[in-house]
Amino acid sequence: MIKRTLYFGNPSYLSIKNAQLTIRLPEVENFVTSSAVEKLTQYKRDALATIPVEDIGIVVIDNPQITLTSGLLQALQENNVAVIICDYCHMPQSLLLPIEGNSIQQERYDAQLSASEPLKKQLWQQTVIQKIKNQASALDSLQLQSDYLIPLHRNVKSGDSDNCEATAAVYYWQTIFRHVNCFVRHREGPPPNNFLNYGYAILRATMARSIVAAGLLPTLGIFHKNRYNAYCLADDLMEPYRPYVDQIVHQMVNEMGITEDMSKEHKAVLFKIPAIDVTIDREKSPLMLATQRTAVSIVKCFNGEQRKILYPEF
Repeated sequence: MIKRTLYFGNPSYLSIKNAQLTIRLPEVENFVTSSAVEKLTQYKRDALATIPVEDIGIVVIDNPQITLTSGLLQALQENNVAVIICDYCHMPQSLLLPIEGNSIQQERYDAQLSASEPLKKQLWQQTVIQKIKNQASALDSLQLQSDYLIPLHRNVKSGDSDNCEATAAVYYWQTIFRHVNCFVRHREGPPPNNFLNYGYAILRATMARSIVAAGLLPTLGIFHKNRYNAYCLADDLMEPYRPYVDQIVHQMVNEMGITEDMSKEHKAVLFKIPAIDVTIDREKSPLMLATQRTAVSIVKCFNGEQRKILYPEF
């Protein structure tokens, strides 16, 4: 079942009742004028909505005047819902996930913690190869030149010791947004970097949610290591998925232009990322389900049950 991504950008009061996320909109609830008294019932109805918590995958909170009850937060975490909280610039700032996401979590933690360095280097090699292959396919889908990337993904060594990922990135970013004047991919860079950042935040939350559900530590990566990063493994496993976001942003730029501030229309497109179709193991699957298969496959790699991570092929 595909879980829903919910976005809240207006002042609201979110609570839980009968396993339903209950949404109250004060600005609508309080809007009653003398000429609209007879419509009070309709206003009250419009101000209240409910959604089954079990149907939710991601919740985005993008307004400082939103109130969430502790009961709702508990219900969201029990259902492994990723809660993203945005900053004053309306960009994703923090991510809330449950501490426990799997019944045999301790066993899987042990396997993850005891993974050897050679194994992690091999898994990172697979990750970089698939990322570069997907970057090449993304360029092909946009009718852009990708030949430079082919020999790179064939020459990736264990642990990517030659840093083929970075070499591929230089060419890739120069090519995919060559129609954007002086574009340089940088987190703090000018648009459309803001579109990419937002899309990656949605992708990261989706992957982190799958990692926790698989019973793994999202903090302990196979390559990424940062004392301030609680989601290193999510950053590792999402790499081959990034070109899907890049393609969506490329199309957004062509159709909607580049803006400093992201509109509701921009965000609406990016919120569809967990539901887009990808091909994984020769089958089409929504991206959210594909990330779950990727997370389960790395569990099997840590346990010695298989040797390859299952990634989508663009």
